[in-house]
Amino acid sequence: MPALSLPPDPPALVHRVAAAPCDAATRARLLAPPGPGEDSIALTCSLRLSRGDHVLKRIVLEGSAASGVTLACDGAAIGRPGEPARLDAFTIAIRSRPPARPNEPWDRPAEIRISDCAVFGHIRIWGMGVNGQALPVRDSSRSLGHTERAQAAAPTGVTITGTTITAAGPIPLYLGPGVTRVTLRDSAITGRSVATAIYLDAESAENRIENTDFTAETGREAIAVDGSARNRITGNRFALGGQGGVRLYRNCGEGGTVRHQTPSDNVITGNRFRGSGLFQAEPIVVNSRNGWRLSCGDDAGYPFGSSIDNSDGGTGNVVAPNTVE
Repeated sequence: MPALSLPPDPPALVHRVAAAPCDAATRARLLAPPGPGEDSIALTCSLRLSRGDHVLKRIVLEGSAASGVTLACDGAAIGRPGEPARLDAFTIAIRSRPPARPNEPWDRPAEIRISDCAVFGHIRIWGMGVNGQALPVRDSSRSLGHTERAQAAAPTGVTITGTTITAAGPIPLYLGPGVTRVTLRDSAITGRSVATAIYLDAESAENRIENTDFTAETGREAIAVDGSARNRITGNRFALGGQGGVRLYRNCGEGGTVRHQTPSDNVITGNRFRGSGLFQAEPIVVNSRNGWRLSCGDDAGYPFGSSIDNSDGGTGNVVAPNTVE
């Protein structure tokens, strides 16, 4: 049998400029209990926490001011264990800042490192919008070049290692439209999600999910690859609880947004799936929707993308070998 030909690794950025260490006052403010009007803190410096520390404030990493930030927890906890999370109350938000004036670029963060944390709740990373239905995303999608614009606007180069994310309702790790080069490695996702454990939204690309344990109870598949391309999902262990493992599709028309990119050139290999249920839900399905959604006509009227073709259109995906137990 001929060897598999895998797409090459995406190029890494050549330089990473590390953010300056936080001062004692910033550390104290982060660890202080939330007060009226201060339930979150914007972090623009690098911080090392200690095992036994517990951060109850939400952490916001916004714009280029947060580029190069390292958050090293050494086992510290962030979030509220045992409490249901609100969808809009992210435990950690990594987001771009909108342009100050028309035609100016989005101000995005890059090269952020998060390590050895116990996160309770959810992490969300986004640029133009928190999801594919956000107004700036929809407006951009109605002209050619949308994929490139979304990626240029979104955070890039975020690395999360040695971290456990305990879901409390919302999707524990959500990569918004255009997010690129996020790595989740040597980590675990547990708890309970009403939907997936990880969501890779439209126009995102070149993300890596490696050597991570998925034991969260989910309402659907563990990982959704929605119009996301050139990702690597390798060497992970999935306890499926009767649900699917990885689904590749394109969410045609939802919110009136034209989806441009297809779920193509992804590599999903070396993973172990167990607990697929009585009816043996397929661990990996490529092109799992292909227009079977009532919203598919909501983006009609444009001569490109999902506006003229409701199929998922995924090609060039490598989905073997994997192990199903």
